[in-house]
Order: sequence, then structure tokens, then C-alpha cells
Amino acid sequence: MLAEIRRDIRAAKERDPARPTTQEVIFCYPGVHAVWGHRISHWLWQRGARLAARAFAELTRILTGVEIHPGAVLGAGLFIDHATGVVIGETAEVGEDVTIFHGVTLGGTGVETGKRHPTVGDRVTIGAGAKVLGPIKLGDDSRIGANAVVVKEVPSSAVVVGVPGQIISRPGPSREDDSMLPDLVGVSLQSLLTRVARLEGQGDGRPADRVIRPPEAGVWHGEDFSI
Repeated sequence: MLAEIRRDIRAAKERDPARPTTQEVIFCYPGVHAVWGHRISHWLWQRGARLAARAFAELTRILTGVEIHPGAVLGAGLFIDHATGVVIGETAEVGEDVTIFHGVTLGGTGVETGKRHPTVGDRVTIGAGAKVLGPIKLGDDSRIGANAVVVKEVPSSAVVVGVPGQIISRPGPSREDDSMLPDLVGVSLQSLLTRVARLEGQGDGRPADRVIRPPEAGVWHGEDFSI
């Protein structure tokens, strides 16, 4: 357990851009405290002390704002950044060197029994507010964008954004724009508006009653945006 604690501290120091000191991580990082609390409650859970495990997990939730079921399996090097609002269900499995931001849920869909929570591979990053639901697998080195809702399997090295989650990058040589997370609905809407504007330009020349033009320099124009 001491080796795991050292690795947890190292993970926070390496992956937090603030570059905290060891003392800051030990005393001031609730995400790290939540992982340590879970290791204790999970140890109790595995030895049949279910009530004591649940009670300790509840105490950890009150102190850190992170709810982790004592039955969940967490790999070494997990870093929960900012921590508040993270929920990890009973049958969830998290690999090594995973990064989870605040507001993330690794939950079920409410209809299954048995294995009903996600399995997260190694070196996965899950952005703030993302929801990963059901007994699905997130492949190694995958990235889940902020506020995405993921209900399907994600291959290794993929990037997922949107609601429901859509894969925008698959395994293969990295590209310069791989770090960009586009608004899929917005891009589709802009493409549709551009096509409609082009078709209207080929019509009889009479303007429509209400006009919404494609954005120019990131600014939307239209007469139907009354507040």
C-alpha cells in the first residue's frame, strides 16, 4: 500500500499543471484523499466487512465530495483532479495511470444486474462532467471530452465527444489536429445552413420570411433570435 500511495502522489505531481509539492498533494488534494480512502474501504469490502466498508466510503464522500463504491476496483496511479462530484459505481474497473476530472460519473443505466458499470483501460483521460454508463469498455489511451455521454464501447486511442458520445479519432498516426474537440452538432448545422443558403441563392431571389445565415468569423446572424 505504501508503494501505491507514493505512486498516487507522483501521479498528481506529474499530471497537475500547477506542479504541486509533495506536501500540497498530501494535505490539500481531495481527489488523492478519496483514492486513499477507497483503498481502505475496498480492503474491508474484500474481507467481508461490508457495513464497515460502506460506512468508511460514506465518510470519505462527506470529506472529499467523491463517491466511490467500496466494491470498485481502482488501478495504481489514478489521479482525480478537482474531485468534486465524481461518482464511481460498484462494478466499475479503472486501469492504471487514469486521469478523471470533476463531475465524472462511471455509472450504470439502471436496468442491469451483475456487471453494470464501465471498465476503463490504462492511461485514459475522462474530461469534466463526462458520463460513462453501462458495462462498456474504454480502450487504453482513449480520451473522453468534457460533458460527453458515452454508452458504447470505445476503441483504444480514440477521442469521444458529444451527446451521445461520438468517436472523432481512431487508432493510427497522430495528426496535428487530434487535440481539437469539435462541436459535431454545430459543424453539421453550419454545413446544412451553408447548403440551404446556396440553394436559396439559386431560387427566385425572394428572401425568406425569417433568415438565419451561416456564421461569419464565429458570429451568427439572423432575424429570429428574439429574447
